[in-house]
Amino acid sequence: MPTTRPVPMTTDAAPPPRPKKRDLNGWVVLDKPVGMTSTQAVGAVKRIFGAKKAGHAGTLDPLASGILPIALGEGTKTVPYVMDGRKAYRFTVRWGVETNTDDSEGRAVGTTQDRPARDAVEALLPRFTGVIAQVPPRFSAIKIQGERAYDLARDGEVVELQARDVSIERLSIVAHDGETTELEAECGKGTYVRAIARDMGRALGCLGHIVALRRTRVGPFSLADAVTLDDLRAAADPVPAGLKAVEAGLKEIAELVVNRDAAARLRRGQTVLLRGRDAPLDASPVYASCAGAVVALGAIQNGEFVASRVFVGS
Repeated sequence: MPTTRPVPMTTDAAPPPRPKKRDLNGWVVLDKPVGMTSTQAVGAVKRIFGAKKAGHAGTLDPLASGILPIALGEGTKTVPYVMDGRKAYRFTVRWGVETNTDDSEGRAVGTTQDRPARDAVEALLPRFTGVIAQVPPRFSAIKIQGERAYDLARDGEVVELQARDVSIERLSIVAHDGETTELEAECGKGTYVRAIARDMGRALGCLGHIVALRRTRVGPFSLADAVTLDDLRAAADPVPAGLKAVEAGLKEIAELVVNRDAAARLRRGQTVLLRGRDAPLDASPVYASCAGAVVALGAIQNGEFVASRVFVGS
C-alpha cells in the first residue's frame, strides 16, 4: 500500500503581537541576587518594565548581591553621577587560600596553614584606609589595549595591571571566627573589595580571598531603596512599585531651580543668566530643575548656567 504523509494543519491565526516598549525614565534600585551578572539583571528589569532603554551604574560580580542601580530612559544620562558616588560593602574573607580571581569562583594559586588572630586583622586595618595604592584583580573589567582584563586572563594571557590610588574611608570588622573574617567597607570609585581581601591576606602572611560580598550603598542609593526581581514581578504594575524619578540619582550634586521660561531656554540649548545677590557662584556639576523635574545637567560659569546634557520628558 502506498504510504501517506499527514497533511500539516494550517491556521490563519497570527502570532501574538510583542508587547509595546515603553518610554520610561528614572531609576530602579535593584537588590541583585547572587549568581546573576549585572547585564542579566539589566535585561530582566528591562523586560519586567517593558522599557526601551536601560543601563546600570557600576558592575556587580555574579558572586555578589546587593545594590545595582539601573537607569531607564533619560535616567541613563545621570549614570556617571551615581557611579562617582561612594559605595559601601559587607564582605567575608576566607583565610589560608589565594585564588587567581581573588574570590571563591577561581582556582587556588597559594595555600597556607596559617590563620590570623582577630587582633592581627584589627591592627592591619589602618594600612587599608585613606588613600592607598591598589592593584586591581587580574579578573576585572579594566581595559588593556581595548580588551577586558578578565577576557585576557581567561585566555591564559599574563595580565599585568598597574597600581592606582583608591580611597577607602572606613574598614571595620563585623565578625571573626579564625577561618573567616566579615568586614564592612566604605570606599570611593574604582576600589576593588576583592583586592582588599587579597592584599590583607598577603600582608598577614596567611593569604585570603572573598567568599561572600554584598553591596549596601551606591551613591545616593541604599538597601532601604532597593527592590528585588520577585517584588517587581509580583507587582500589578512595576512602575509605582519600583521606579524612582530621574533626579533621585542626582541627590549628591547641587540643584538649581529655574522657572518655565528658563527651562525652555535650556532645552533649546541656550544658557540661562542668573540674577540677584543669591545667585550661586561658579560650580560644577549642577542640575537645573523646574516644577520638580530635572531639566538639564551642566555647570555655573560666570553667572550663567551652561547645560551639558538636556532632559526631555523626565
